Amino acid sequence: MHHWPVKRHPRLAFWSHVREFAVPASMIETATSRRRAGDWSGACAAARVDVDLHLRALHRSRGRELVDLVRADLRALAPDLLRWHFPRIRPDGLLRPGLTVSLARYRLPGDEVHLVARTPPAWADAGQRISLALWERSGPLSGARPDQRFRLDLHRHLWDVRRVSELRDRCGADQVPADGRATHRWEAEAALLLREDGHPGTEVAVRLGARHRVVVDLHAPGSTVKSRRANGIPVLPDAATWVLPDLELWRAGVMDAERLHPLVRSALLPDHPAAAPRSPGTAGTPRLVDCRGSTHRIGVVGGVLVPLDHDPAEIRREELLAALGGTSLPCVTAIDAAHRNPADLDAIRARLDHGDFAGALAVVEDLLGPDAPLLDGALREELETAAERKVAHGLYRAELHELPPLPSSKDLRVPRGRGRWLHAALRRP
Repeated sequence: MHHWPVKRHPRLAFWSHVREFAVPASMIETATSRRRAGDWSGACAAARVDVDLHLRALHRSRGRELVDLVRADLRALAPDLLRWHFPRIRPDGLLRPGLTVSLARYRLPGDEVHLVARTPPAWADAGQRISLALWERSGPLSGARPDQRFRLDLHRHLWDVRRVSELRDRCGADQVPADGRATHRWEAEAALLLREDGHPGTEVAVRLGARHRVVVDLHAPGSTVKSRRANGIPVLPDAATWVLPDLELWRAGVMDAERLHPLVRSALLPDHPAAAPRSPGTAGTPRLVDCRGSTHRIGVVGGVLVPLDHDPAEIRREELLAALGGTSLPCVTAIDAAHRNPADLDAIRARLDHGDFAGALAVVEDLLGPDAPLLDGALREELETAAERKVAHGLYRAELHELPPLPSSKDLRVPRGRGRWLHAALRRP
């Protein structure tokens, strides 16, 4: 196993960030438990996947046979695994917005229906939610055609628990090139694409960048890649174009096997032992401060962050002195800094960006206490922005986004002392 500095490899740095924040372990555990219990809708809820399809209506319009196929696929869906593999964008690895991805295609006489996963537009992406729906040529979603570049109906091993065992072979686990391109798999994947879609030709375009295309020609095996214009040729899906990033992260020593999604780990590293129970975190552990030549502690007591080595009378005197222009105790300064611009702000921001509001609030409460005041500063601004964007997503889901915008939370004159309204807003499903 090679150990490469992440900063020298932008692709590894990008995917390392995604794997750390985009699909929390708590989400995987809850979604897996509900899926195994047969509660596919509960698994979707745990993975922040909204279900926008109605099987009874489908039964009335299309019949029982199609309903049985869709229901079987829903029961086999691991929504947390779908989120793990869903297309993402730079620089922060958020879900690609405004995308419709086919998960399964059901061919009917003279027609076809797709089970699709959709993402909202970028302005309504708070919570990083995915929705499941059925796409029909003449249905209400007909304008949002399944994307031909990002499609998982040909890569069911990236979401279907019945097919996960195919992952190692389909991603070419035994031949990983250094540039991330799955060139060793292109011919086989091109043949699969042409066969499944019924294309009579032998050429498939491979998109490597906004202006970079190459063509795989199955009539010229062994030297199949050639640069030229590729208009009008079927496009190889992204899932077949690039190597699964988890392999690169693990082989580079950037990501431990224990941090892989359990289904991915079982497929890629079948001989690796199961992950050991995670050790408890450091929540509640006092932090040390160099306070005028002595080492003091600050910690959460009674729901708020307080200095542990100063009595209340001394703290009141120091706060009065600071209000008059004097210099605060280092312990008091450290607490104020933690409220306004904590050292963990980047991790809190990343969790908020990826929709892990519960994880972000857990970090805040471990740091400041569940009853901490939210003072003006960068932390408060991040939480307010997240709450505002969550409102915008709610308007999008309710199809009310064309109404005049709600007032900014900054216009609501929220008391500075307590920010429980923010906690409640971010916890609400």
